[in-house]
Amino acid sequence: AGDEAGRAALFRPTRARTLHSSVPQLPGQATPTARLARADGPCPEPVRIAHGPFDQQWLIPDHRLIDAARPELWRVADDRQIHIVEATGPDPDPVLTFSALLPDGHSPAGRPGRIRPLYRRPGGQEPNLAPGLLDHLTARLGRPVAAEDFLAWTAATARGAPCAVPLTADPEVWESGVELGRRALWLHTRGAHSGERPRMPGGRRPYVRAALPSSGLPDSLGYDPDEEALLLGEGRISPVPRAAWEFRAAGVRVLETWFEQRTAPYEPGTLEAIRPADWPSVWTSELLELITVLALLAELRPELRALADRLADGALIDTEELREAGVLPVPGAARRPASVLDHHEEGPEGQFALL
Repeated sequence: AGDEAGRAALFRPTRARTLHSSVPQLPGQATPTARLARADGPCPEPVRIAHGPFDQQWLIPDHRLIDAARPELWRVADDRQIHIVEATGPDPDPVLTFSALLPDGHSPAGRPGRIRPLYRRPGGQEPNLAPGLLDHLTARLGRPVAAEDFLAWTAATARGAPCAVPLTADPEVWESGVELGRRALWLHTRGAHSGERPRMPGGRRPYVRAALPSSGLPDSLGYDPDEEALLLGEGRISPVPRAAWEFRAAGVRVLETWFEQRTAPYEPGTLEAIRPADWPSVWTSELLELITVLALLAELRPELRALADRLADGALIDTEELREAGVLPVPGAARRPASVLDHHEEGPEGQFALL
């Protein structure tokens, strides 16, 4: 829009952002910082983000357009990082999700979930854990324990609301949990750090059996349990295990949420309404991968339950032991974001940023 009234209609001002908001750049993004009321020039290149549990979408990385961007997370986002998102709401299952992409914290429950990076600094530096914890676990379990091992253990054992991670004192149980958690992380992150994307075994891979409409968007989503088929209007994808269809996050079916994000009607004349008029082939590829991830995660559940039973019957490292080892209480400085100066950051209206 060329005039301010037209821009305001598209922009939909909020308490945090208007056309006259003056904000600095997002760390690592070379975007303009002039107020949007008078800004011109090209749109920044979109970046891929995690949009809620198990969804990935494109975001314009312009701080002027984002209500709560969490610059401290942008500063440490790189190809070594993994983000942990804690679920919220009355049905927080799964308790945690994991993403190699920067998450926006969106939740089907409404309230954003807490986001914690594995590392406090770029380049996989300074694990975001209580100082001394990894050293204590290494000594207690008699084997090296790295930040990635602890993350895998967390992926296999996190439970409850608020989230709790029990610590076993049994080296064999630890190894089993870490191995299981690595498989879960591989699925959550879609193989981002391994280079190998998740795939179902041959004969069980979902395929498009009936083409999706060549024009327009499917008007409905359903499931045929007898045929193990996902129905998108006249389109059909199978085999889709029932466990993938029933897989829920915050009490809502993940596949239904994914579909609604792309096909639900939006108010005409808004930025949300600007989207493909026809179903693009890339959405089909993304959907097939999502079905695969959900199906394989569901297959891990019996092993996760068996691990939980072993933990319930075994010896644990308790808070008293961690206090005696000096791991607890966690120092206040370790709870706050680290000071990161790796990115040039331009302040509002082109000023230098003060960090």
